[in-house]
Amino acid sequence: MRFIHLSDLHIGKRGNEFSMLEEQKYILIEILNIVKEQKADAVLIAGDVYDKPTPGEDAVKLFDYFLTRLAQNRIATYIISGNHDSAVKLSFASELIKESNIYIAPAYDGNAQCFTLGEKDAPINLYLLPFIKPIVMRHLFPERAEEIKDYTDACRLAIEMMQVDEHACNVLVAHQFVTGAWRSESEEISVGGIDNIDASVFEPFDYVALGHIHGPQQVGRASIRYCGTPLKYSFSEVNHKKSVTLVEIIPGKEPKIDEILLSPKHDMREIKGTFEQLMMKENYEGTSTQDYIHAILTDEDEVPNALAKLRVIYPNIMKLTYDNNRTRENKIMKDTVDVEHKSELELFEEFFAMQNNIPMSDKQRELARELIEKLGKEV
Repeated sequence: MRFIHLSDLHIGKRGNEFSMLEEQKYILIEILNIVKEQKADAVLIAGDVYDKPTPGEDAVKLFDYFLTRLAQNRIATYIISGNHDSAVKLSFASELIKESNIYIAPAYDGNAQCFTLGEKDAPINLYLLPFIKPIVMRHLFPERAEEIKDYTDACRLAIEMMQVDEHACNVLVAHQFVTGAWRSESEEISVGGIDNIDASVFEPFDYVALGHIHGPQQVGRASIRYCGTPLKYSFSEVNHKKSVTLVEIIPGKEPKIDEILLSPKHDMREIKGTFEQLMMKENYEGTSTQDYIHAILTDEDEVPNALAKLRVIYPNIMKLTYDNNRTRENKIMKDTVDVEHKSELELFEEFFAMQNNIPMSDKQRELARELIEKLGKEV
């Protein structure tokens, strides 16, 4: 069987206050074309369908559009909830829509759904495990609460409850953070790595379709895989090559795994230089100025209204930062400041130098002196 492995659609997400819905619709249509071109038997969506538990109307309509097109093309689709989703809301009317070959796992209640796919003489068992937490597992299995100390224990128990036949061909769809995977800034990070799961818990499965991590990667072995997001959702992902994962599974053989690259309507990228350089026609002509941009200015002094001026050329600038002597160095105060033996002006000069990594100019020092004297008279 040929599966298209997707995850972390984050439908309805806003990036730096920009709505990504138009980009998401564009990429979902591209994915529909890939599903058709690759003659996929099924689509696996490993959680974080929406960006928040209560998605907006437009986000719900877009996912409805996507699922309807899959159903019309008679593509079986299997979906689990992620940590961004409400499992109950996501699985609304799931009993009805399964008649259209759309299967949405309900909130985990101690029993993971299992589907037997493929030919009778070479079946594939497909298990759906929504995002789970240790606290949920302790509530569901109070008699074993003491042994559920972390996410690994919780996931191991959930898999134990599946009673997987390790002699059969088994596929799991899950949404967890597996130890060793690398993250990006657009993902939620738990303090101390308490959400880590050891890859050993997935030993019974021939392929594990994971969601939660935004960069495509394998963890442990090639068949434990994150497909990543279909779009870039933060500037920490500018070097990602976004894709969908095509998996061909034949019982008794190693899964064949391929990445199919995606081409977004607008890319997310960084540009760097002085304000003058970024505004020069020869430097932006022929580039995709409609892309989502992080502009990094190297000017030593801040440029007044730089963002508004740059948006004349780059209308989708999401972020503006500076990279210069002031921002590049991080000075640390090593000794306690001697406030008793220094004047207010001297203290302010030291503070200014620490903040900006350059000393005050004569003009700035004179202005500061005048302000200090004025404020002293008013006290």
